Amino acid sequence: MIVLETSRLVLRTLHTDDAPFYLELVNDPSWIEHIGDKGIRTLQEARANIETGAMQMQARLGYSLYVVQRRADEALLGLCGLIRRDTLPDTDIGYALRPAYWGQGYAYEAAAAVLAHARDTLRLPQLYGITSPQNGPSNAMLQKLGLEFVELTQLGEETRWTNVYRIGFGLGSVPARD
Repeated sequence: MIVLETSRLVLRTLHTDDAPFYLELVNDPSWIEHIGDKGIRTLQEARANIETGAMQMQARLGYSLYVVQRRADEALLGLCGLIRRDTLPDTDIGYALRPAYWGQGYAYEAAAAVLAHARDTLRLPQLYGITSPQNGPSNAMLQKLGLEFVELTQLGEETRWTNVYRIGFGLGSVPARD
């Protein structure tokens, strides 16, 4: 199901047919370095993770991680969407693109659309963003989207440090930043 569209992208719900793409993405060295190793090594594990993760979250909350697909050629670029984690006080925005698509503005375009959707359609009161301190481009993008740094912390039982950002939507719209 298509959730959002931008000038260059379509964001749609994740389904089990996306397992090969998902398996490749979550095992990319950059994903493992900045997001973590999910321990998903087979198509069966990828399908199961999609079912119990994004598909279940979409059914329960009406939002989840979405596949980012380029309009021009339908290439699967990565994931971007909303996640409800037990380790944060509220929903957060998440994104990861295949390295071949970095530096072309796709991540920002997708994330800006997701942020607007969270604010204007879902009417979420606030949105969090998390990233590893070493991921400079991701930290910069959260700030460009209007999120403000809250703290450096260890979430849940994790031993690694995470930057936490937040934006509140109660006082009007988020100013656009170029």
